[in-house]
Amino acid sequence: MVHPYVLDSAPGWLITEKPAGLLSVPGRGPEKADCLYTRLQKEYPTILVVHRLDQATSGLMVWALNKEVQRQLGRQFEDRIVYKEYQALISARLPEGKERLELRQRLDVEHRPLQIVDEIQGKISVTRWRVLEELPGGIYRVQLFPETGRTHQLRLHMATLKAPILGDQLYGGPEYTRMALHACVLEFEDPETGSIRRFESPVPF
Repeated sequence: MVHPYVLDSAPGWLITEKPAGLLSVPGRGPEKADCLYTRLQKEYPTILVVHRLDQATSGLMVWALNKEVQRQLGRQFEDRIVYKEYQALISARLPEGKERLELRQRLDVEHRPLQIVDEIQGKISVTRWRVLEELPGGIYRVQLFPETGRTHQLRLHMATLKAPILGDQLYGGPEYTRMALHACVLEFEDPETGSIRRFESPVPF
């Protein structure tokens, strides 16, 4: 029987779909113990974390099934080899003729888990984008291409551009049925075969 969250698997890794509203990994406290990791661990006891998605974000995640694959996949993320593509619904038009934002961000220690722009102490975060369509009500569907993988990067970047993601209560997004951010494409080099593996997930909004 195929696990309901698993799209594909190999001896050393899994590709899964994380639903919106489910934590990727356990949080602090017993009320945050339920997460995709613990649900997968029942069937894949050697599963190891490679990267995370925010609780409100849905979409593709890759997991390692042994420490060597975890190390190699982690290195690919660090070296920006992994190709990641998201779609989002945003609440305003983005600047034209730019399509790229680079800034420095860090945790707002007084308002966790909020991230803020800090050009002195922050770490570089880079996002490219492409506008796909304009929808009724001044809403825009965009493709987002994060070149770095900072916490809340896409959410902070859209808010900084005064176009917060629909449903993103933390960064001032308008009310929506969920946060409209989905990890729809993930492409990496298979650590075991060296081949390029690309996975796509239909956008649910």
